[in-house]
Amino acid sequence: MRRLTLVLLSIRDLLVSAGPVLLLAVGLLVAAYWWLQPQPPKTVRLATGPEGSAYAAFGRRYVQALAREGITVQLIATEGSVANLRLLQDGGADVAFVRGGSGAAPLTAGASAAASEPAAAADPSESLQSLGALFYEPLWIFMRQDGQAAPGMLAQLKGLRVSVDQAGSGVPALMQRLLTASGLAADAVQLREQDARSAAQALLAGQLDAVVLTSAPQSPVVRELLRTPGIAPLELAQADAYTRRFPFLRTVTLPRGVADLAADVPPHDITLLAATTSLLTREQTHPALRQLFAQAAQGIHGRAGWLNGAREFPNTRTSELPVSPEGDRAINGTPPFWQRWLPFWASNLVQRMWLVIGGLIVLLLPLSRVVPPLYTYRVRQRVFRWYARLRQIETRAQDPRVPAAELLDELDELDRVAHHIAVPLAHADELYALRDHIATVRQHIRVLRKDST
Repeated sequence: MRRLTLVLLSIRDLLVSAGPVLLLAVGLLVAAYWWLQPQPPKTVRLATGPEGSAYAAFGRRYVQALAREGITVQLIATEGSVANLRLLQDGGADVAFVRGGSGAAPLTAGASAAASEPAAAADPSESLQSLGALFYEPLWIFMRQDGQAAPGMLAQLKGLRVSVDQAGSGVPALMQRLLTASGLAADAVQLREQDARSAAQALLAGQLDAVVLTSAPQSPVVRELLRTPGIAPLELAQADAYTRRFPFLRTVTLPRGVADLAADVPPHDITLLAATTSLLTREQTHPALRQLFAQAAQGIHGRAGWLNGAREFPNTRTSELPVSPEGDRAINGTPPFWQRWLPFWASNLVQRMWLVIGGLIVLLLPLSRVVPPLYTYRVRQRVFRWYARLRQIETRAQDPRVPAAELLDELDELDRVAHHIAVPLAHADELYALRDHIATVRQHIRVLRKDST
């Protein structure tokens, strides 16, 4: 029992001695946590696209990926890439799929071909960042074909009924630029704006001559049209020339038979124009959420596809906007070792707070030097406080009017108190010194009173 008492007293003294330093450390940690807000919100808004589009399909996969980390992804259905970009700029979404060139201003109907020599798409907003390019989004121009069609030109659309998707998709503006660059007047093509599903049904029913849409090959509409006999995508003979005039476009090859090997669909390699779709985010979006989306993109978009090889995406090479640090680390860097062993919330806390923790260690190292002296002072004070009473008894012994028996009784009481004082073994010499001094004063009183008699 006495040993347990000694241990508890030592722990108490140690805690009291280190208390000021610990309170300072806790206070600084709480202040830093409040200022840095290391833990992200539990809900994030992702702008996708129309129902049935590749954007919507990818959005559902992000919902599943982030749900494993306790984050709820709210999907916002939109008309397409341009609407997503507008939502990001207005703060209506935190993350969005945005196709390259969506921020470029469309040309007016009377713009000249020379004016259509734009540089790369303008940076839509300085407050937006990229988490990496995710996939190619080809410009599909599906037309009725008789037999195997040779590479053609946009001039073939003259006088035809052509659907160019919804306004929010960005396809009408893009086609306007391409047609103008090709020398076609605004009224040379009968342009209509319909969503991809409705346009595909109208094409199959003979109500349209061509359908233009931009979508990843994962789109159900694209796959349906590719497998429909008599419908084929228009291969542009001047594809390379368009990529020079519109740098956000590039040429990709749709391999023969990739849609259906057994039916040999398509029957030959097709060169298509494509833009690169990126995952964009606002600077105000919590860094931990940006990290989660960038890491999820590795698993969702890293496999080989119809238009790309394995691990070609995500990448930072084809992003039009600056890539955020979280996206760059996820794509090009090596994740910290603690992310492999700690749950997300703990890993994120370490990553966001390591500078603060390191600073605290540097600050507390010199402050910790005061703890041992304080501890020693508290233990010694438990013994030294009785020396005041011992001195008082010794002083009263000089007065002959104070009875010796009274003084000796007080010394006996003081000795009993000292016998019950609990101190660590390292300070036991001070306790024995007190008891020795009590015995010395007792002997001194006896000698003094014997001489006085």
